[in-house]
Amino acid sequence: MITSFPDFRTLDFPTPERDALEAEYAAIHAAIDADDLPQALDLFDRQRRAYESWASLAGLRFSQDTKHPGYIAARDLADRLTPFVTGLETGVKRRFLERRDQAARYIDAYVLALWDTDITTFDDRIEPLLAEEARLCSEYTALLAKAEIPFRGAIYNLSGLEPFQQEPDRQTRHDADAARWEFYESQSAALDGIFDALVRLRTEMARTLGFSSYTELGYRRMRRTDYTPRDVAGFREQIATHVTPLVQALLQRRQLEMGWDRVKAWDEALVDPAGNPAPAGNVPVMLARAAEMFAKLDETGELAAFFDAMVQGRYLDLENRPGKADGGFCTSFPSNGTPFIFANFNGTHGDIGVFTHEMGHAYQNWKSRDLPAFDSLWPTMEAAEIHSMGLEFLSWPEIDGLVEEGGADRYRRLHLTESLCFLPYGACVDHFQHEIYARPDMSPAERHATWQRLERHYMPWRDWGDLSYPARGARWQAQRHIYEAPFYYIDYTLALCVALQLWLIGQVDAPRAMDIYRSLCAAGGSRPFCRLVEEAGLTVPFAEGALAESVDEAEQILMS
Repeated sequence: MITSFPDFRTLDFPTPERDALEAEYAAIHAAIDADDLPQALDLFDRQRRAYESWASLAGLRFSQDTKHPGYIAARDLADRLTPFVTGLETGVKRRFLERRDQAARYIDAYVLALWDTDITTFDDRIEPLLAEEARLCSEYTALLAKAEIPFRGAIYNLSGLEPFQQEPDRQTRHDADAARWEFYESQSAALDGIFDALVRLRTEMARTLGFSSYTELGYRRMRRTDYTPRDVAGFREQIATHVTPLVQALLQRRQLEMGWDRVKAWDEALVDPAGNPAPAGNVPVMLARAAEMFAKLDETGELAAFFDAMVQGRYLDLENRPGKADGGFCTSFPSNGTPFIFANFNGTHGDIGVFTHEMGHAYQNWKSRDLPAFDSLWPTMEAAEIHSMGLEFLSWPEIDGLVEEGGADRYRRLHLTESLCFLPYGACVDHFQHEIYARPDMSPAERHATWQRLERHYMPWRDWGDLSYPARGARWQAQRHIYEAPFYYIDYTLALCVALQLWLIGQVDAPRAMDIYRSLCAAGGSRPFCRLVEEAGLTVPFAEGALAESVDEAEQILMS
């Protein structure tokens, strides 16, 4: 049982230099030349952990303060160095794969399969393109982080505006949404310019590497080894067929309950007619309540001990503040096995969801920290999101402590509703990206028209009213994954399909659901997505009817 983490404030990793990196990788090649593959693997693993730890810390610190000159400089260095390091890593992977029979004695077959994919995604010729891609993504992050939005006599960043978008008062929600989209419209030229450059860069990378479009390269960069775009398209249609009609019925019911003429876009965030339930308190209150919740959820005591170590070691940054990057994520430092949770609490129920979500990532990363291969520490992203979304649902029995008094049942209902509503949106984001990279020469206007068309297919209820900018098809510009991590979004919907199965099991046998969850976390990235799901005794999302039982149960609860 873990007792403590090193104090995050003292955490530091040596800043890498190109010459030193080349020398360290030369030593790895020398060990391979000497047929000492165990030594080469050990050196390779240590070097990858060291670089990833430094790069993660550089990225985290920049997210914590996007205006700090030192953090900006370290982030810029990471943007330049990472493609160079990717080239060094790819060279070593190729050497091992050239000796596959010998390497297979020491390297898991799935890791070798990942490396087979990895070596097709890099060539020295695209190193400058990768550096420019990283720079453009950082530019997008900084652009959103600088938002200073005037609203009702005060100035807010994007996270700070969110509570007003969930206010029971309809006019307040409208005005907050209008203020948000006015900011995006004011940056429309920059947002279109950044994305246009990214699409062209990625297309050039793909063609340089011999792919017909970025889609195939994008799937390989996501390390998807056991399913294809055709499988994903089939899953999207399951969502459109089975989930979209239920969400539309839920919104129509809400319209009748509230006496609205129509459900507008700014109404969708208000799930509870009495107002969405709020968190139990500020960050210190939430941390204290979370410690009690985890102690009750996990009879082994491991989850509570892990959380206590994170709190004591200061491995959480949850407060929203000026200059801090938007959103939430979990990163990690594989040299010492510690994860870190980054979020922007703003006093809405979203604080609870983000917290339990990122805690799921953190717990998985810690559970699998001692797996022998660096490539197994994190699973591919659709598998990783099972751990995050799974903990959101597994927290239900003890969620009362994190919610304002009397709001737990309302929160559970809201969480289930939002999960269903997310599925069509997630499918829309993914479908949009497939169309964008199939036609990389689209103009900004054509991209907006594409989003409009797909939004009507997956979310036919969406009515933007007088919010002209998103009504013209610009909603996608607020989704950072589309800019920063192409094809990383369907992962959430695939994982949610599996997490809903854990929810169903937990409804009747909570200890069994937690056992399945712990095993999934411990398995980390040791196997591909479909195999991880199957070995957990759950249904792979691509199977026909994978969503049926969960959707039926949700309908019984929410429409009763």
